Amino acid sequence: MHDIVVIETLDPEAELDRLAGYYRNAGGTGVKFLNRLGGSAETLLDQLPVPVRDGLLEATEQALWLAIRAADQSRRAIRDQDPWINTAVTTTMGAAGGLGGLSTALIELPATTAILLRAIQGVAAREGFDPSSENVKFDCIRVLSAAGPMSFDDGADLGFFSARLTLTGPALQKLIAAVAPRLSVVLGQKLAAQTVPVLGALAGGGTNYVYSRYYQQVARVHFGLRRLSIDADIPHEDLVQRLSRKMLH
Repeated sequence: MHDIVVIETLDPEAELDRLAGYYRNAGGTGVKFLNRLGGSAETLLDQLPVPVRDGLLEATEQALWLAIRAADQSRRAIRDQDPWINTAVTTTMGAAGGLGGLSTALIELPATTAILLRAIQGVAAREGFDPSSENVKFDCIRVLSAAGPMSFDDGADLGFFSARLTLTGPALQKLIAAVAPRLSVVLGQKLAAQTVPVLGALAGGGTNYVYSRYYQQVARVHFGLRRLSIDADIPHEDLVQRLSRKMLH
């Protein structure tokens, strides 16, 4: 008697439904809470002191360089953590950063960026990609250029998943230069919400909780689409269009 082998076939539509759920969950009640806490995404940046706003791009570029080095080094020593652990760590760091207002929040920024990047790398690894390979490493950094939780709108940023960066010359330097302007706006919104008077640590922990959850969910969609494209042999652009149609329903 021969054993019966059951081959499980991949259902692209079911997988796209799952990824659509992740994308919807990226913007949940926490995002709505932060918008009420700090105001709209458009007004949050106006709440920062002018010198801080003017220095955001440079601070973001420095945070990204530090995050890349820290994430790469930590992968050699510490295994990838479950998503809830990454969220808990960033929440704790945000609470500590919020205790001292804007000054400590600025100091905390590179460390939080590094944890977020490491969490994104963990998502890539769980989808079967090697975070140490150059193209996957670049994709992980690109996830940080998503719209950000303060500006979340179902389907509004789906173009991000199909966008391609054309890199010439020193590739990593070009990538940082391309990602930093958008991320600086997102981090500026985080800083403003994190320094709400009186709430302090609560606001800092809350913003980091939402940010960690948001970027891990976006990463699940990003690398999930890449994995589905490979496994189902469907062009990536077609999958993004099909996901976009699902987000409209």
